[in-house]
Amino acid sequence: MDDDGEPEQSSWAYLPDVCLRHVFHWLDDRDRARAALVCKKWSCAMYSGSLWRCRTITFYGQPSRARTLEFRSALWYTKKFGKYLKHLEIKLSNPYNTPFIKKFQAIMRGLLSHLGKCNSHLISLSIKYLELDCLIWKNVVRAQFIKNLATFLRRMSNRLDYLNLKGARITLEEGCELLNSLSSLTNRSFISEINIEDFFSLHLSVYRSALFHQTMSKFHSLTILTFNYNCISDELLDILRERSSHSLCTLNIKCHIHDPHGQAVSGTSWANLAKRAPKLNVNFFFERVMKHDHLARILLAEIPVRSISLRSCYFSDPDWTMRPTLTDLLPAYWHGLQKLTLELNNDHELLDNELLQLILSCKRLLFLKVWAFLSVSFMEKLLQNRAERKCTLTTIKVRIYTAQDNSTEEEQLLADIYRKFKYLIDSELNYFVITYPMM
Repeated sequence: MDDDGEPEQSSWAYLPDVCLRHVFHWLDDRDRARAALVCKKWSCAMYSGSLWRCRTITFYGQPSRARTLEFRSALWYTKKFGKYLKHLEIKLSNPYNTPFIKKFQAIMRGLLSHLGKCNSHLISLSIKYLELDCLIWKNVVRAQFIKNLATFLRRMSNRLDYLNLKGARITLEEGCELLNSLSSLTNRSFISEINIEDFFSLHLSVYRSALFHQTMSKFHSLTILTFNYNCISDELLDILRERSSHSLCTLNIKCHIHDPHGQAVSGTSWANLAKRAPKLNVNFFFERVMKHDHLARILLAEIPVRSISLRSCYFSDPDWTMRPTLTDLLPAYWHGLQKLTLELNNDHELLDNELLQLILSCKRLLFLKVWAFLSVSFMEKLLQNRAERKCTLTTIKVRIYTAQDNSTEEEQLLADIYRKFKYLIDSELNYFVITYPMM
């Protein structure tokens, strides 16, 4: 009690609204609801639009009771505060049967319908790994879901700036229907970022499709486009040059062994795009596409490559050799390559010298991640060159494969190398190197 007999006010009662909203920002839905019961001021804080701009809803395929309650709560709050949403992410975790998919489709129909009517702020939508080509998606359910999503995208097309449908695995016609929804009102779309990696079903030669080219011609302000190499053609590169060269900054291109990637693409088309889009950087991600003749058709010298990732995923092919890729293809990007990732099962081919020469030739290379059969001495040579400022690496992550069950000797040598260059590693590098038995 104070001198006048009035109860003392907690210091929390005088907390400025902006600070109170910041506290609420870090609470989950349940704790926010409990905090809102404290007093009128705290209840008002819960209705601050800034608290509800971002939302992630996860549909668990095999839910526990706690996860079911968490999902219901997230869905309820999304409907209640959906008018404030700017960023929405939907996750589908381990769907396992058709009844679950039917439930997911029914809930999404209601959710998208509600948001389409009440929300005028949504700028970012992500629904990844739908895998609509799986058997658990029955034709009627699949068709209804695509129809509902297309309707929602049409409603949001004037405001939506980011769309991520990675892993949808959809047919060419259905995929183009969804993408066309973004431009249905004016026949053109000004969305800036689209992720359609693994958007189309496996084995589709999308690059041959006039429908796909017609669809992509409606996008006029793309900044970042993430997609698969089976979409690439001279026609697509010309469309990007004509429609989005003023804004285009990044192309992220995945090339998977099961996607068609043998098409002929002209270096002139790449050069023309790069000339008109001077800010353009291209990042390549190769999955089990490792043979030199395959890579040589794709990695043309005219492409402004910033990042390359080559992953063999533990597969070993005695007829495959990595050496010509390191010595002939990748050095063409010495002036622009900043990030290099190599995950190789090269048990029949030691690549220490070729890899080191490539690193030294790339004048802007900052990030190196290598999982491969290498000698421990490679690390000492690399760090020595870095100490002498002959390369610019700031991140070094290496997993040295070994065919020996006991790698104690190699680990001791790595420890000695670390001590020798500790001053450099601690002050200038993000450094992680280990040995890894590959039996």
